[in-house]
Order: sequence, then structure tokens, then C-alpha cells
Amino acid sequence: MSEPGLSVIMNERRQLINLAYRLLGSLADAEDVVQETYARWYAMTPAEQQAIDNPAAWLTKVASRICLDLLRSARARRERYVGEWIPEPLPENTDDGPGAADPADRVTLDESVNMAFLVVLDAMTPAERVAFILHDVFRYPFPEVAEIVGRTPAACRQLASSARRRIQNAQAPTPPSARRAELVRQFKAAWEATDIPAIVSLLDPEVTATADGGGLVSAALEPVHGGVNVAQYFADLPVLRHGRTLVERTVNGQPGLVIEFEGVIETVLAFDFGGDQITNIWAIRNPEKLHPWTR
Repeated sequence: MSEPGLSVIMNERRQLINLAYRLLGSLADAEDVVQETYARWYAMTPAEQQAIDNPAAWLTKVASRICLDLLRSARARRERYVGEWIPEPLPENTDDGPGAADPADRVTLDESVNMAFLVVLDAMTPAERVAFILHDVFRYPFPEVAEIVGRTPAACRQLASSARRRIQNAQAPTPPSARRAELVRQFKAAWEATDIPAIVSLLDPEVTATADGGGLVSAALEPVHGGVNVAQYFADLPVLRHGRTLVERTVNGQPGLVIEFEGVIETVLAFDFGGDQITNIWAIRNPEKLHPWTR
């Protein structure tokens, strides 16, 4: 292909990463999908490439179909997963510098990648998730979505509508961004002080804490429910001893915390909020999901 054509193809990389991450909840898997998508493009002859009227649409279609296949096989893989599975957390975009990620690979941190949103997406059927993300987030028309999912446009409209209801049912009124950051800051202080009543006061009575160690590091195998139970659970954790520190960081575009030990991030904590309290805490400890935090 001519050089301008190559530029068009490579300029799609960031869009494909953003799409695949939202579809899969894993940056590592998203990067594999994009690599496979480009491999299929470059496996074609120049004549075959030239015959494609809209290379960007072709890349999106191929990447989406690969994601759909992965989502369908993920259920069997999840059955073998040790403990709870939480989507892979993303750090905030940092300035360019030594070891900085390729700017083209950065995922845009908006409301469609916050942890609560991704957790609801993960409960959807593969077809629901793909139809919803392609149409509602990336604004693809239903005829194009239908071609990718292998359903009729009307069926895809129903899939997206069902997914939309799931999202709406899971959402609660959230405090402003500054208040969310303050709640996380107060949680950090109360946890460091092992002040159980203070922790309880910040938590919704129906709060849930979920940990993901993937069987590679220690983590609770089942979620912990209820304000008092969650507060006691965090107060009893040994993670803040032996030189470990809590640091405020942005996690998937929301206020969060990380636990560091000798400069290495061991745990990433993401939060969800309802009313003026914390409703969910997700602790990602599986080191295979923390690569973006250690690059």
C-alpha cells in the first residue's frame, strides 16, 4: 500500500485498543486482539487490501469479532479461575518519559471504563456487550453492529436495549468528583489508623468488597458484604504493615488507592459510590493484571 494508506491503518490503533479494552476488560487481551487484527490485515496481498473500501471499518469488524469469540470462550476460562475475576485496572495517563506507554495505546478514561461500568458489562452475554459497546459507546449504527454480531439489526437493537437497562439498574446517584476523592482520602486515613468506626461511617451498609488474586497471591476467594464486615476485613489485613504504603491514584478515571512495597505496586483498589458513601471496593492483586502499573 502507499504510505498514506499505511498511515490510515496505523492511526486506527488507539481506537481499536479503546474498543477491545471495553469489550474484554483486559488491556493485555486488548493488545493481543489488536496485534491479531493487524496480523490479518498484513496477511492479505496488496490487491486484497486495496479492494477494501473502508480499511478502518474492516479493522473494527475484525477486532470486534475476535473479541466476541474471546468473550464466548471466557466463561469456560472463568470457571477455572481461582477466586473472583475483576477487570484489569488502568492507571491515569502520565506524561511522556522513559518507560511511558505508547501514546497510541492509551485508553481514553471516561465513564465507560470506570470499574463499576466494566463489572456490569462483565455480567452481560457476549452479544449484549458487543452490541451495547459498539452502538452506545462508539456510535456504530445497528446495521453495522448486526454484521459484526451475526444477528439482525432489530435483534441488535434489543440486545443494546437490554444492556442499557442493566447499566441503568446498577447505577445509583453518585457524589461529585471532589467528594468521591474526599471519601477515598478519608477511607485511606481511617484504614491507616485502623479506625473501624470511621471506616464503617464511610461505607454504605450494603457495601461489597471483592478481591482478585487469581490464585497467584493471597486474596479473599469470595466477596465480603456489609459495612461492619468490610471495615473489619480491611482493619485485619496485614498489607499496610512491613513497610507498605497507601497512595492515592486515579483508577480507571476514578479516585482510587494503590498499595506499594519498595516502589512496587502490589494492589490496586477501585471504588464505586452511591449517595454519599462507598458502595463497592475492588482490590486487584493478581500481578498479571498490574502490568500497566509497573511499566
